[in-house]
Parts: sequence; structure tokens; C-alpha cells
Amino acid sequence: MLDVNGERAQMLLPVHKTLLEVLREDMHLTGTKHGCELGECGTCTVLVDGKPELSCLLLPIQLEGRAITTVEGMASGSTLHPLQQAFAELGAAQCGYCTPGILLASKSLLESNPQPSRDEIREALAGNLCRCTGYVKILEAIELAASRME
Repeated sequence: MLDVNGERAQMLLPVHKTLLEVLREDMHLTGTKHGCELGECGTCTVLVDGKPELSCLLLPIQLEGRAITTVEGMASGSTLHPLQQAFAELGAAQCGYCTPGILLASKSLLESNPQPSRDEIREALAGNLCRCTGYVKILEAIELAASRME
């Protein structure tokens, strides 16, 4: 039984299938991206009990009874999460491939530290690689969202 974005799903799965594969292929939650599949890029980041985890390194059996959040679970209906809104407004995503993982890592950071310094943001995002943006707009968007969430 998996709890994904507040919904429980019971599935019969091969034991070797990763959470990343289950989310994308079985649950059709394609916001979580395939990246390196080695745990080095952060593209497949999801939240497990509110903490960033790499779904390419997790097996669903490890997560029974734990809350999994994907980028699809950030918005409330048609209302974007403040992080999503800030990223859109400031153009913090270019190709967008890394964005779901960065959004989730940022969400976890802001839940534990509502007013992080720029260095604390950089540290929280250290496991998420972006090849397009240079990170400046990403950092600014997280700071904007943090100020709006106060």
C-alpha cells in the first residue's frame, strides 16, 4: 500500500521496480523525472514524510505506511503552491526538467526553515543539478516564496 499525494494505492509490483518507475509507469505521475538513475542528479526527488528522497534509489516496499509527495501533490486544486507561483513569475525554470525535484526540496526546506538564508537554500539544493539556469532565478524564487509564505 502506497500513500502518494494523500491517496492510498494498493498495487502488486515486481520487487525490483523502483519508486520512480512505479510513480511514472504505474501511477502515471510523470512530474517525477528520470535523470541519472544513480542518485546523483536530484531530478527524481520526491518527499517521503516531508523529507527529500531520491525515488530512483527507493523500492516501494520500503515506503509502506509513509507519506510520499510528488510535484503533482504540491498544488491545491488549481491553486499553485507559492513556490510554483514564484518559479513561474520569475522564470526560474528554463527547460523545466530539474524543476519538480528542486520544488520539492525547496518545499521541505521552507517547512523546516521558513526564512532560510541564501547559503541555507544552496545547501538544501546541493543534491539537485540544473544544467540550464545558473541557479540565480531559482534562489530568488525560493526567497520570494518564503517571503509570501510568512
